[in-house]
Amino acid sequence: MKRILQHTTRTAVCFVLLAASIGGPAGAHPDQETAPTVVQVKLVGAAGTEVGMASLTQKNDAVVLHVEAKNLPPGVHGIHFHETGKCEAPDFKTAGAHFNPQTKQHGFNNPKGFHVGDLPNISVAADGSVKVDIETRIVTLAPNQPNSLRKTGGTALVIHEKADDYATDPSGNSGNRIVCGVIQ
Repeated sequence: MKRILQHTTRTAVCFVLLAASIGGPAGAHPDQETAPTVVQVKLVGAAGTEVGMASLTQKNDAVVLHVEAKNLPPGVHGIHFHETGKCEAPDFKTAGAHFNPQTKQHGFNNPKGFHVGDLPNISVAADGSVKVDIETRIVTLAPNQPNSLRKTGGTALVIHEKADDYATDPSGNSGNRIVCGVIQ
């Protein structure tokens, strides 16, 4: 019995070492997907206080943005990825311009657009809350890509005071920045 147990233990150790040497976790099947990359983003309002959270999840060739926030002005608001991972209240101008590695103009309806950081408007409920999912296939969380939100220095997620008109360069006539979160 002792001999069988030693053989079983050696065999198990060999399988673990083999799995580690080919880059997968022990017991992983090569056809299984790896766990998606998830980035958590704290959202801060103009007063410098936390108003919610966002998560970004890489799922194959898409990034899913999930936003939950409170104490926002009701109505339709522009939301964008910005080029710099810095959110200094109250105006969040430290986040820079929209994330635009391809140097295009702004807006889904702009014939010369659109920025990689352009996203569809969001609707905030009468009670000041928003819970929304947005999927985009034009950015990635993978490192070392020109369209990566996890670039050196980071990027930011910004919510604006008004709706984005999807055409006016550089920011869709969406007004001041009212919420910001650093993506790293």
